[in-house]
Amino acid sequence: MTPYPLTVFFDGERPICTREIALMNRLDRQRQLAFCDFSRPDYDATSIGFAPSELGRVIHARWADGSVITGVDVFRAMWEAVGLGFLARLSRLALVEPLVLRAYAWFARNRLRLTGRLNPCPGSACDSRH
Repeated sequence: MTPYPLTVFFDGERPICTREIALMNRLDRQRQLAFCDFSRPDYDATSIGFAPSELGRVIHARWADGSVITGVDVFRAMWEAVGLGFLARLSRLALVEPLVLRAYAWFARNRLRLTGRLNPCPGSACDSRH
């Protein structure tokens, strides 16, 4: 297993992301998660290594050792960190995993429309940080 902490990149301009991160932060009693809001004007894509446009397509996270995970694996790692490992285990069951992966892929493709945002790259983050 890769060592925590896990830094999760999220779009603070999307209410659904903000609510999910707030919940994970409240549940993270052992402080194994760190959060980086890439919609902030002070987000520095150069030092982090991810352009906001890339982070906006699918959720990303970075382990303490520098390795990166994306998509459903990020949620699984967060669930495990906050004591909801049963959700991660459930999502890996042979009959459930394909559904979870397809559902997340669909959500990621449609998230801007579903959350009322048209711009995949929030604020001025796209202006010069690609």
